[in-house]
Amino acid sequence: MKNVEVNDLHSALELLESIPGQLVETNVEVDPNAELSGVYRHVGAGGTVERPTQEGPAMVFNNVKGHEGARVVIGVLSSRKRVGYLLGEDPKKLGFLLKNSVEHPVKPVVIPNEQAKCQEVVHLATEEGFDIRKLLPAPTNTPEDAGPYITLGMCYASNPKTGESDVTIHRMCLQSKDEISIFLMPGARHIGYFRELAEAAGEPLPISVSIGVDPAIEIASCFEPPTTPLGYDELQAAGAIRKKPVELVQCLTINERAIANAEYVIEGEILPNVRVREDQNSNTGKAMPEFPGYCGPANPELPIIKVKAITTRKNPIMQTCIGPSEEHVSMAGIPTEASILAMVDKALPGKCLNVYNASFGGGKYVTIMQFKKTMPSDEGRQRQAALLAFSAFAELKHVILVDEDVDIFDINDVMWAMTTRFQADVDLITIPGVQCHPLDPSNNPAYHPGIRERGVACKAIFDCTVPFDQKDRFQRAQFMDVDPKHWLPDMF
Repeated sequence: MKNVEVNDLHSALELLESIPGQLVETNVEVDPNAELSGVYRHVGAGGTVERPTQEGPAMVFNNVKGHEGARVVIGVLSSRKRVGYLLGEDPKKLGFLLKNSVEHPVKPVVIPNEQAKCQEVVHLATEEGFDIRKLLPAPTNTPEDAGPYITLGMCYASNPKTGESDVTIHRMCLQSKDEISIFLMPGARHIGYFRELAEAAGEPLPISVSIGVDPAIEIASCFEPPTTPLGYDELQAAGAIRKKPVELVQCLTINERAIANAEYVIEGEILPNVRVREDQNSNTGKAMPEFPGYCGPANPELPIIKVKAITTRKNPIMQTCIGPSEEHVSMAGIPTEASILAMVDKALPGKCLNVYNASFGGGKYVTIMQFKKTMPSDEGRQRQAALLAFSAFAELKHVILVDEDVDIFDINDVMWAMTTRFQADVDLITIPGVQCHPLDPSNNPAYHPGIRERGVACKAIFDCTVPFDQKDRFQRAQFMDVDPKHWLPDMF
């Protein structure tokens, strides 16, 4: 493995190329319309993607049909182990790294335009023949998608009243030569609030979309309230991870900034009081595959970004992901782990040893918590910790509680605990009628008449911890602790 300082997508790929099994590339032509994602589904998507799939290397496509000279990389973050390499941390301690980054923010800085790599090439919307669909090799994940989607665009905008900025990732579909629809889930992202303020004043909201950036920025941008409240710029957390500020640059056509070393930057404005049907070009009723493993329904009316310019590096690389892949688990799950660790540690210091937002929950729906009981009065506190997790992350559906002797990153070990340390009639705690996540198809009145509204459903705690007064009855068999290298030096 090379000693590479990762600060952008190029350096991230250089590091992965030096590690066996972490990056592959192909010169065989691939169609960005469904074929590219169809290939990567087999190579390394993982997550909740339809089987067969696997957790494999990131992949670079060097020959993209209809986009001469363009390259597309997918799966950069679709492995927790790979995220560990890219952030320089033990994969099992990534939640703690992210927790500390929020607590020790490093503010971004603005550099001169002439130093910004993202502005080496400039395409203005006023130019003849300008067409974002030709300039951006954005893939269409499935044949039913509403269109080509930008899945890893770092959206950067500012509060029109206070000037405070925020970076988040949103579902964005290329709708025409200079229009992009953007899905802003109500109450979930600060940029949605900024848009509402601008629209109330009858003004457009300037927004930049940076594609192909430092993985630390992609991970940090997925923090949500209450960990990063309104006014907290998540680029500060990315700066803390790298121990140096993220570099921004002033956009050329709008009053906003963008990530200076991005591969692509879209400059535009979210127009007030303008909406578009998300699937107006496909009429399939579907948007794109989302993290639960199902295609999200097309929204009947979404705000529009009117594109003013696209700036790029020389020979830029488009970065994308598959919605239900392990990549979403990394981006959504690790910041959520950090949020839960911070929340629980404040109330119950030293009791929650670790947290894992598992792949089968897409990084959002399921949290596994490792809890240590050290005295009789700790009994019941593990369930309090689960309630705190729900308060830290409203979209969470299930919390699985296990003891300190269970490896939370080994799902077989977690299921062993559920099998031998869980009785449903006493250890399953349900919390009905609370806000969950609208993309879960079971959170719908059509699924059960007791569900009053889409997204309002039932949370559950699976307490698979041993009662403190019975710990002696649940001791795992203790094997001799030896170093197997003595017998198999090439294997370990």
